[in-house]
Amino acid sequence: MSNDSVVRHFVLLGFSYLGELQVVLFAFILLVYLLTMLGNLAIVTLTCLDARLHSPMYFFLCNFSLMEVLVTSTVVPRMLADLLSTHKTMSLAECLTQSFFYFSLGSTNFLILTVMAFDRYVAICRPLHYPTIMNARVCVKLVLACWVVGFLSIVSPTLQKTRLWFCGPHVIDHYFCDSAPLLRLSCSDTRHIEHMDFFLSLLFVLTTVLLILASYMRIVATVLRIPSASGRQKAFSTCASHLTVVVLGYGSTIFIYVRPDKHHTTHLNKVVALMTAVVTPFLNPFIFTFRNEKVKEVIEDMAKRILLGSRAVGR
Repeated sequence: MSNDSVVRHFVLLGFSYLGELQVVLFAFILLVYLLTMLGNLAIVTLTCLDARLHSPMYFFLCNFSLMEVLVTSTVVPRMLADLLSTHKTMSLAECLTQSFFYFSLGSTNFLILTVMAFDRYVAICRPLHYPTIMNARVCVKLVLACWVVGFLSIVSPTLQKTRLWFCGPHVIDHYFCDSAPLLRLSCSDTRHIEHMDFFLSLLFVLTTVLLILASYMRIVATVLRIPSASGRQKAFSTCASHLTVVVLGYGSTIFIYVRPDKHHTTHLNKVVALMTAVVTPFLNPFIFTFRNEKVKEVIEDMAKRILLGSRAVGR
């Protein structure tokens, strides 16, 4: 194969079919992205600054919010630039780098959600042992394990993609370098990588879902034995936010990636992936804030201090 026939750059088709409406989409996504950054970074900041949030649950929430910022930032800035540009090319190295970080950070996100479910299980089902089991050292080790496993799991498929030949079409029908659209452009035999991608998606989703379901089955069984209605309501309320985020995150991921046949649904996949990369990270801070009295209390106190400080400066 001659060097002239090897494709080294790709064109991201993105939402080009929308024409002039891309400007409207740009404004919408930019606004949501800025609010996403603001909301998730606010949770990270509040967790670090306020001693009332120095507990395992908020430590995991802080890491989850940080992960949402990173996952969104791997695809949205580039997508925003492409929406206003006619030059939408990306080199193979850039493509694989973006893909690696998007999927490794996404995998880490699922693992942190699983750890958050385990934390709720220990807090509700074994409250007397909670401080011992979920001590600071254990929490740090759990988060580090999530990061390490999430990143290592994507190394092998990414390295295998670097060995692929691309000699034909160079247009990726997506707004970021997703795995399936990229593999369709390869002139090499990609069946092994496709099977590996599907297996990893299935392994991560099924394993974490089963662990989360097991945790919540034990939680429900324990909560139903609580004699007072107010006690049951309080226990369930601590889990409601986490369950909502799990449903939103897993629903879109299962639709896009945990299917043997991923062809002929490109536009729909792009819309669902947009929900995953833009809308869900935007909603998560609101979900956790609106349902959590302690976080709302910290936000109110912080707002009062800022307001009183600004008035003092004004005088």
